[in-house]
Amino acid sequence: MSSTSSIKSADQELQHSASGEHQDRLKKLAELLKLGINPYPAQVKRDQKIKTILDDFDDFNKSEKVFHIVGRLRGRREHGNLTFADLEDASAKIQLAFSKKELGSDSYHNFLKLIDLGDFIAIQGQVFLTHQGEKSVMVKDWQLLTKSLRPIPDSWYGLKDEDDRLRKRYLDLLLNPELREIFYKKAKFWEVTRNFMKEKGFFEVETPTIETTTGGAEANPFKTHHDDFDLDVFMRISVGELWQKRLMAAGFEKTFEIGRVYRNEGSSPDHLQEFTNMEFYWAYANYEDGMKLTQDLFQEIALKVFETTKFTTKNFHYDLAGEWPRLDYQSEVLRQTGIDVLKSSEQEMMSTLQKLQVKYEGTNRERLTDTLWKYCRRNIAGPVFLINHPKLVSPLSKAKVDNPELTERFQVIIAGSELANGFSELNDPQDQQARFELQQKLIDQGDQEAMMPDWEFVEMLEYGMPPTCGFGFGERLFAFLVDKPLRETTLFPLMKPRSEKNEKKD
Repeated sequence: MSSTSSIKSADQELQHSASGEHQDRLKKLAELLKLGINPYPAQVKRDQKIKTILDDFDDFNKSEKVFHIVGRLRGRREHGNLTFADLEDASAKIQLAFSKKELGSDSYHNFLKLIDLGDFIAIQGQVFLTHQGEKSVMVKDWQLLTKSLRPIPDSWYGLKDEDDRLRKRYLDLLLNPELREIFYKKAKFWEVTRNFMKEKGFFEVETPTIETTTGGAEANPFKTHHDDFDLDVFMRISVGELWQKRLMAAGFEKTFEIGRVYRNEGSSPDHLQEFTNMEFYWAYANYEDGMKLTQDLFQEIALKVFETTKFTTKNFHYDLAGEWPRLDYQSEVLRQTGIDVLKSSEQEMMSTLQKLQVKYEGTNRERLTDTLWKYCRRNIAGPVFLINHPKLVSPLSKAKVDNPELTERFQVIIAGSELANGFSELNDPQDQQARFELQQKLIDQGDQEAMMPDWEFVEMLEYGMPPTCGFGFGERLFAFLVDKPLRETTLFPLMKPRSEKNEKKD
């Protein structure tokens, strides 16, 4: 029997067993109600967390202090008139002792007969050490807080099916403390980012998530309809890039935003349709300033969140410490593929991609150039700054003075992927209009990822925007640093409804 068949067979057996236990718990619920015990009370008495009890155990023991703790029942071991159980809250787990002598016959037997693993209970008790020296709590009184009607999967078997794990994420998180720890780290990841930006004098802002045009990136947007305005609108694909630039024109000099963005594109281990990004805009700064700030930010995240600068992602080993080298876009593509992205013809590009067995969509020069680069980047461990991007693939970036075909843009390359993007922002309204017109031609030719023109943004530039550096990165960086697929570092990734999945199987 294959391992997959074994898992399915075990899952079916567990489901059958769970169904029987579900009925048993419903009977216990009815019995609780008959006894006048509220299985879902609103009022809870709690004056200590379990971790505090464990950390200050000696003080609680010396003072013989009575306290109140709460949590979920995670284990139980019966020994006649004494029952040990494990109680877990968000801070820690501790052993409880339920004694028939201490509680009285009715309370003790009600606990044995009507309380199950997975139930939430409140405990009044005092600490003591068992004969084996384990820190424990002698229960003086207990109260049911929530009756669970379905059994929690056995911690040995857990949730084996990936679809079940992500769909029943609450159980996945409950059974996997290491997974919970990832999300505590992720929260700290954004906290460190926010604090760093504020310490550098950046002002946190909020910009629209619903837009009439999707500016600031090249991606396929989610489209919806605004009923009141009778207008088609889009969910944003960047964290307010064109809005934050408007703020530069409005007199702000340093802004940043951490927020959700939406891209109606394919899913992969490194891509989701909804995710969190951070973008900053810095007046009177250029891409050189941006690279220095980015390096400092990433190194601070590494040290304060992970306490190291050395990481392994997808079998790439890299160190974020020190000065990061720079990699020339044109030279690197030429070195790896033999194609000069500024001089080679579209036909030569397509021919090379075919020889490399790389699939490509679209035959326009911008898409072909980007596809060639994506082939090359997968071989780079990083961290490196990719620089000197062709203007064609950088519609919002300022051209280099010494070579107008290239731009003052940088990307952070780590473990074969682009994890951040920044540039000296284009603030020439006529140049911007010409580039938007080119993007519009690509859209008219069917390129769904071309950038939507924002003509009101061009008008803003005509009033004047100071020289500005813009930069953005997303939670994919965090996923890379913990070496997990992006889906695994998302609390509740989007899932198809069960009915649709079953219909496809049929």
